[in-house]
Amino acid sequence: MGLRGIELKEEYRSDENDIMSEFFFPCLSNCIEYDRCIDLLSIQTLATISMAFDNFAGGKAKIRIVTGYRFRTADLNLFTKLFSEKYTKSFKGKLIKDSKIQKLQNIVNNGQIELKVAIPNSEEVADSFSERIGIFRDEDDQVVAFTGTSSQSFSTQTRDFESVDVFTSWNDKSRVERKMKDFEELWKNKTKYVEVYDFMYAEKNNLLKYSTEWIIQD
Repeated sequence: MGLRGIELKEEYRSDENDIMSEFFFPCLSNCIEYDRCIDLLSIQTLATISMAFDNFAGGKAKIRIVTGYRFRTADLNLFTKLFSEKYTKSFKGKLIKDSKIQKLQNIVNNGQIELKVAIPNSEEVADSFSERIGIFRDEDDQVVAFTGTSSQSFSTQTRDFESVDVFTSWNDKSRVERKMKDFEELWKNKTKYVEVYDFMYAEKNNLLKYSTEWIIQD
């Protein structure tokens, strides 16, 4: 169908919409690339995204994520295993969580997910990375960009009250192109006030931190 075939609204808000089922999953299921900036990333978020991969361009789509450098202990340990070339142990087990993580590992191993972290390098910004934008692109080069959403948008148990502003390449081309440019510059480490590193480089060089503030339970 493609992104243009989806009936999209200009705004989705928690009091009126199920943002995940009405916006995220339809766009994920009809794109070949998904770029995302998020302040805090969890295994649960990535595992939930991976559930859409069966309809996600036939399982061949790619995701690029830039996140902050603070992680919960359990999440950081799992991310390190998932993205480490030396880690080959299977996550297969009897638990549903194990099967989700195994599927996620397969996607990572296929090179379909790239993860980078953004670390502030200036006193002019707070000691955190809080940009929240996303970009979907389909096989026809149609693009849907959005701003807003939190780290808990994909939680199946609890979500923040939030709103999402949506822009499309067929109705708001200039704004979409600006969001795409912003993401590309961030991805290539050409953005002022932050340094962007590959996740494993940051992990190996002790640039990541455990977050004691993020106490959401999976």
